[in-house]
This record gives sequence, structure tokens and C-alpha cells, in this order.
Amino acid sequence: MPVSKYEMKFSLCLVPLLLLMAVQVKSNARPTVQTALGAIEGTILQSRLGNAFLAFRGIPFAKAPVGDLRFRAPVPLTEPWNGTYDATEDGPMCPQPYINSTYKMSEDCLRLNVYTSVIPSELTRIIPRDVLVYLHPGGFYSLSGQSNTFAGPHAIMDHPIVFVTINYRLGSLGFMSTGTADCPGNAGLKDQVLALRWIKENIAHFGGKPDSVTLMGYSAGAMSTALHLISPMSKGLFHRAIVMSAAPTGQWEVPEHQIELAHKQAILLGCTINSIPKMIECLRQKSANDFANSLESMFVVSWNPVLLWKPIVEPDFGQERFLDRNPTEAFRAGDFMRVPLIAGITKDEFAQPAVTFLRNDSLRRELDESFETLAPILFLFERHTPESRTKSRLLREKFLGDRPLTLNGSLEDGLIGFGMHRFVALASKYTTVYQYKFSYVGRYSHLYYPEPDKPYGAVHHDDLLYLLTGPFIAPMFSTTDPENGTVVRMTSMWTSFAIHGIELDTGYAQER
Repeated sequence: MPVSKYEMKFSLCLVPLLLLMAVQVKSNARPTVQTALGAIEGTILQSRLGNAFLAFRGIPFAKAPVGDLRFRAPVPLTEPWNGTYDATEDGPMCPQPYINSTYKMSEDCLRLNVYTSVIPSELTRIIPRDVLVYLHPGGFYSLSGQSNTFAGPHAIMDHPIVFVTINYRLGSLGFMSTGTADCPGNAGLKDQVLALRWIKENIAHFGGKPDSVTLMGYSAGAMSTALHLISPMSKGLFHRAIVMSAAPTGQWEVPEHQIELAHKQAILLGCTINSIPKMIECLRQKSANDFANSLESMFVVSWNPVLLWKPIVEPDFGQERFLDRNPTEAFRAGDFMRVPLIAGITKDEFAQPAVTFLRNDSLRRELDESFETLAPILFLFERHTPESRTKSRLLREKFLGDRPLTLNGSLEDGLIGFGMHRFVALASKYTTVYQYKFSYVGRYSHLYYPEPDKPYGAVHHDDLLYLLTGPFIAPMFSTTDPENGTVVRMTSMWTSFAIHGIELDTGYAQER
């Protein structure tokens, strides 16, 4: 099928808001929904444009993955809770390093947030709304679905949508794999599956349509989203997908295990590696903070390889397998959920790690002198083989020649561009794919020139500034800010796709 390409200058007419409300929103109201496990109490928040919406945050969808459940597939909750569950604040983030003390962190982090403007009641019938589910970025080792980090719903909730963000286990706790039944791997991805199953079973209580769910992910979340298209565990759990700035069809190997990473983690935490069962038993005794605090030591050089933990093709030990075949082969064969897709990248993808090297004399010199050794780590291809040495030499000739060392264009292609291009090329043979390239540069960015307040470009994560809200990089934009038009376009396009799942307007639509 043809691939439709879009630049972010396009926008859609805003879908008119439904007038029917099932609850009367008051400043002192505490909205409550009833689920199979009991009542859940939320709170009322205000959208970017000042509209009231309902927030149910920190809802558990699995048992705490602690003790013997660590490294295992998530276990759904089955026992009702006593009384009314307090979902007025975010739950904890999953264990990771460098968290401000004001943010809660716990291994008991398998929570989700639901945002809605309508909930059913005994007295009022509602028109159910389409659902948009967000999988956060972070390299499979950081960030979360919390509303006060980088998954704020305030701009999205100016549209008639039910919005859900989820947490999933990170780092070794979510992605360690030994190639044995002790730790088969993909636990963090199975967390996502269980959250999607929870949504299918419960979202109607929050005014959502269980048969109209769009799965959206960014970076590691985008790779996850694309993998759900081919996972036998995810069939029927969503109906459209948005894949932003990463795809699982790159040049890297998709292994059956990462035992070398498991050994490295065990050594860092003082556990034996002579016996896998004893190693796992020892690692289950360590604190979650031990894993979080050892994270930086798991990398090879300057937080590289950027994709340290990988989804794996699981050997069959009788367990429910998230992946049972190579992703590229599955998409090439058309063996995936053929749902409508949006997929794309930013103009200056992954300039951040390139600039990190170029601004550090020591790192730049090390890379220049050891390019053949370090290139496989940076560009995510096999190491220590004749083929890898040949690839390193060819990469240097293509992107550098005799010029001084620069990396941003090569990293864009090597880490994001190639995999996304192949994903779109393969998927578009079987389903409709709307492809975009985000090029808008506003006042805020994840990367700046040395001059104050001068963004480097439209780099990785910058498009999220106009879709979600978070306090780290930019404020919540007002209608008088120059970024307002991009916020309107971005949120309108994505929510319209989630609602209609049809081709977007290719012309300039009137903003209102």
C-alpha cells in the first residue's frame, strides 16, 4: 500500500467536543468508578486550555514483581481491595538511577494512569470514547508514565479521548534474560501486555471503547509498540498504532538471550555466575536500589550502546512467549497485525550522543583513534568479527572520509533512520502507513548550542514537547506562546487518527 508522508506543518480541524457529560465536574468533586476489583477514586485536573478532566493515577494492574516474582512474567491482580482505592496521585516510578527525591520510586511500580472526561453512571448514559495508550521512552532503563515526569496529559485532554499511560519494568529487572527457564526474558514487554489486557477489561468503566484502542510509543516505547504488532500475546488488544522515533527492524541482532549482560549484572552485585539458578536466587535477594545504582556500570562507553537491553526471541520453555520470531522477518512476511499506522522521526534524531562525543576532547580522541572498535558499540552491530571491522571501515569512509570527526548524521541513520525506514517499507506493503518527519524548532529543546537558549535542532524527544507535558524541559505552552500552533497540530493529528483511523487531511486545515 502507498505510504503517505507528512510534515508537521499540517494540522487537522479539532474534533468538536461531546456535550454530554456523565459527571458534573466540580472543584471539590472526587470522581469514582467501579471495577471488578473494587471502587477507584480519582481527582479533577485542568487541561492546557482550562478544561476540566478526570484523572485516575497509580492504578495497579499486576502484583508487585518482588521476591520470587522478580524477573518473572507479571501476575494479574485477582483479589479485590478493601474499600475504595485512592488513585488521586501518581504511583511510583520503576527503579532507575538519578531520580529526584521528590519522585517516588519502587519495585512495586506496575501502575497505570487513566485520564477521561466522561465516566458512566447509573443515571446517565454516555457516548464511549476512543482510547489512546502511551508507552514511554527511556532506552528500556529509564523514565515512566507518571503525569509529573514526561507523560503529562494536559494537551491531549483538550480532545475527546481517553488517555492511558503505563509503567513497565526497566533495566535488568525488566529485560534480563539467561536463555533458560529461570529468566526467559521480555518481562518488561509482558508488563505492557498485561496493562493492555487490563485496559481491554476495564476501560469501559472510564468511558472508553475497548474495541477502539490506539497504541502509541516513543523511542523504546515505539520499538515496543511495533513489537506488539507481531507478538502472539498482543493480538486483538489494540486497533491502530503510532510508532515515534524507533523501530525494531534495525541492523542489530535480536538474540535469544543476553546472558553476558546477566553475568555482568551479577558480578556488579556480588553474585556467582557459575550456576544460573544460584545467580538468579542471589539477584532476587538484592535491593531494587542495587540494580538502579549499578546501571551506569552496565554500559561500555559514555552510556553506550544506547540499546543495551534488547527484546529477545524467547526459547520455548512452555511459557507464554512475547516474541517467537525475528521482527524483521515477521514484518517482511506480513505476519503482523495489519492495523493503520503512523510512523516517523525528527529531523535531527540522536544528535545528543554525537554532540556529547564532539564536545568532549577525551571522548572524541578515543573515538577517532579507536573507531573500528567503538563503531559497533555506537551503531549497534556485531562486535569483534571480521565483518564488524569491515563495517566500521565502510562507515568511516561513507560518513567521514578525511574530514574531521562528526557523528550526528551517521547516528541518525544508524540508530533510528535505517530501522524506521525499513519498518515503514516492510509494513506499508500490507497496511496503510502515514509517515512523517518532524522538523519544527521552537524555543525549547533537549539539546542546545553552546550559546544560551539556541536549540540545536529538532532532536530526539523534541516532538514530545508539543504532545505531552513535563516540567524538565519546557513549560506547558499557552495559547499566546509561539509553540501553540504546533501543539494544536500535533495533538489534533494524533487524536484524530486514534478516533478515526483514516487518512489525514494533506492540506492546511483551519485552526480553531
